[in-house]
Amino acid sequence: MSQRIQVFRQIHFGPPACEDWSVNRKTAIQLQNAAKHFRVGGDTIKAVNDLSFEIKQGEIVALLGPNGSGKTTTLDMVLGFTTPTAGSVTTLGVKPQQAARAGRVSAVLQSGSLLPDLTVGETVRMIGALYSGGLDPKTALERAGISHLAKRKVSRCSGGEVQRLRFALALLPDPEVLILDEPTAGMDVNARQEFWKTMREEARAGRTVVFATHYLHEAEEFAQRIILIAAGQLIADDTVANIRSFAGLKTVSVRWADPDPLLLAKLPAVKSHTATEKKLVFKSDNADALVRFLLTETPATDVEVHTASLDEAFTNLTTKTP
Repeated sequence: MSQRIQVFRQIHFGPPACEDWSVNRKTAIQLQNAAKHFRVGGDTIKAVNDLSFEIKQGEIVALLGPNGSGKTTTLDMVLGFTTPTAGSVTTLGVKPQQAARAGRVSAVLQSGSLLPDLTVGETVRMIGALYSGGLDPKTALERAGISHLAKRKVSRCSGGEVQRLRFALALLPDPEVLILDEPTAGMDVNARQEFWKTMREEARAGRTVVFATHYLHEAEEFAQRIILIAAGQLIADDTVANIRSFAGLKTVSVRWADPDPLLLAKLPAVKSHTATEKKLVFKSDNADALVRFLLTETPATDVEVHTASLDEAFTNLTTKTP
């Protein structure tokens, strides 16, 4: 693991700084030194290795990581699909299997076949009959935003509509925790916005939402907190803003006609710079010092400062360096 990652873990390991969840919120999900190892041939694959974090009730948390990072295995343990090789995993204070059997945790997964010849409404009513004390199928359809699809056959639904149907099915037991694996796959931009509007409403009602996604802009826009893992280990656990600010240089762009090379050489905290027809763009590890110099010692105007994007932070934090 790179020195950058080790330093980040030392600084940020532990409760995230997004909000004060520790006093009034109960623990929804807890992993303590959780590990999951698989035997493949004569080798041991460490899919999850000494992973610890805690998620409070009502949080919206994005679980991010590159392919093969252990995200799916982690969610499988939270849902009770598999048990940890070492350490512990609890969901709502009990074993995940117990929480799932009680309908307290539910999931929207990418995989899982639906009967194509049933209508959307028939599918929801059929699955709803398996639960006692859960949501009325009509209510589940309304909350998933697919009441208008009730008479449409599943085979005639788009990929995004099928994901909405899976969401309706996940709501039927009226769970306290929702686990979402690539929940907006197949949805267009408007459908995604509506879906996350619904997720915010679910969280405000006290439901915990944990989602894995490859759409980093979704995590940036909708998550209150990001848990980033790589090679089965915790890399970062914090707000989007904090992760972005740590993980990359800031970009400072200015308008500066015919800059003096000698003055350019005096600019503080500049790691690199590029020039376009209209602007100079600097990469800086101390944007405050650079901006102060630009505004007081140069004719530069229209100064703009941008923090590293989540994409850049993701790449920097999950890429091992020698």
